[in-house]
This record gives sequence, structure tokens and C-alpha cells, in this order.
Amino acid sequence: MVGEMQGEGPGAMVERLRRSITERDLDALAGCFAVDYVNETPAHPSRGFQGRAQARRNWERILAGVPDVSAEVLRCTTDQDTAWSEWKLSGTRRDGSAFEMCGVAIFGVVDDQAAWCRFYLEPVDVGGDDIDAATRQQVTGASGGPKERSVSA
Repeated sequence: MVGEMQGEGPGAMVERLRRSITERDLDALAGCFAVDYVNETPAHPSRGFQGRAQARRNWERILAGVPDVSAEVLRCTTDQDTAWSEWKLSGTRRDGSAFEMCGVAIFGVVDDQAAWCRFYLEPVDVGGDDIDAATRQQVTGASGGPKERSVSA
């Protein structure tokens, strides 16, 4: 992975993005995105956005709210103009609570900048449901344990 992330191309853009997040360099971070950047968030379609300016505003809020944020790229694979990358972001919010997100970002890269992204990062839910409850909730819409049925005479 290290070789893929040096020099130019999609892997190098991912490494610049990772480094600028960890160094909290807002100008360098914004420079990783094309002016007409398009971000799609398939699991949350209303969160999609366009433009470097919005990416910068998003990161400005994150850097202000999580001043020690760091980014780790767990895995990255590339082709000519695409990087599939797995991320872990962590830090401490100003109120002292833990900040942790993980997931996948698929970047389309043009001229060493992210032109588009399909964004699948989510907050880590350390106290969430086990697999049985999560599966039940997904297929029935119900949460928690099995519901009791009332018996009428």
C-alpha cells in the first residue's frame, strides 16, 4: 500500500488527504478536492453535497469540534483514476467524548484532486445492538427484544 500512496495519482491524493487531516491543515485539506467536487453518501442521500467550498466548511467544523482528530488509512487500492480506501478517524470532541468514524471512501481522482466520492464512513457504535437485534430491526423495523403478545380471553 505504501508504494501506491506515494508520487502522483489516486493513492497519492488519499495520502495527502490523510496527512492534511492529521496535521489539521485546512488549506491543504481543501486543496485535495476539485472545485466542482461531488460527494455522494448512498446510505444517507440527503447528506450528499457539491463543491470544494462545502468540503472545506465540513472539515472546518470537524477540525474545530475535534481538535486532535487523526486519520488512518487502513487499506487502499487504486486503478488509473479511482482509489478505494478504508478509513478510521478518531479523536476527542471538545466536550471530552470520544469521536470515532470508520468506513470506506471511493474517490474518483482527476489532476491529483478528488473529483467525486462515494462516502460510506459512519460513527462507530460501540454500545449498539448485537447481530440478532440488528438483523431483526433491519427486516422488521422493530428494535429490542421479541415483543410479547397480549392474550385476550
